[in-house]
Amino acid sequence: MGVRLMVVDDHRLLAEALASALKLRGHRVLAAAAPAAGAAELVISRAPEVCLMGTATPAEPGMFDPVVKIKRERPQVAVLVLGPVPSPRGIAAAFAAGASGYVRHDERIEGVERAIMKARAGEAAVAPQLLQGAFSELLNPAAQPDDEGQRLLQMLTPREVEVLVRVADGEDTRLIAAGMGIAPSTARTHVQRVLMKLGVGSRLEAAALAARTGLLDRAGPVNNSAGPDL
Repeated sequence: MGVRLMVVDDHRLLAEALASALKLRGHRVLAAAAPAAGAAELVISRAPEVCLMGTATPAEPGMFDPVVKIKRERPQVAVLVLGPVPSPRGIAAAFAAGASGYVRHDERIEGVERAIMKARAGEAAVAPQLLQGAFSELLNPAAQPDDEGQRLLQMLTPREVEVLVRVADGEDTRLIAAGMGIAPSTARTHVQRVLMKLGVGSRLEAAALAARTGLLDRAGPVNNSAGPDL
């Protein structure tokens, strides 16, 4: 059975050529486009089963922000990254953003199709040696001083960092307020600011993002003594 696909790549000619090849193999291609500011919105609106998203610089900070947005709005869409021979860091960044796999630009169409089928089935679509390197990067996020965890940590005030740590520990608003010596309404406001800065919609997503990026390791233990209501 064919797969409902979208192909998004910096080079429109490559995107259209790949889309044509996949159509000939029985797949339904909803769109083939060059990634612009609205690429993520286009994928979200069309809701394909699998999106093939090209990139020339997989290790560049922020490169996979569209993937994060797609997975947040349409978690059922499997995103396959198309890129050059990557570094483990590039693979790790793709998986950390929520991608289902990584396919090299020089892969044969048969290999691309196998990756598509794996991604649709919920499997990791990446060569074993690349996956091993990615896992190493994900398990040791502190090795990179400019990684996503450090970037997110710099966005938060010390008070918000403490709130995030408490959220990750499973504390509700009442416990956060009691532990920090602030009013529940103030604690609730802090939580909402943390969610907004991290770009997530729930406490669970915030905790997952913090754990995945190593932000919690950098934050350190919370101060359990009650402080002034700020």
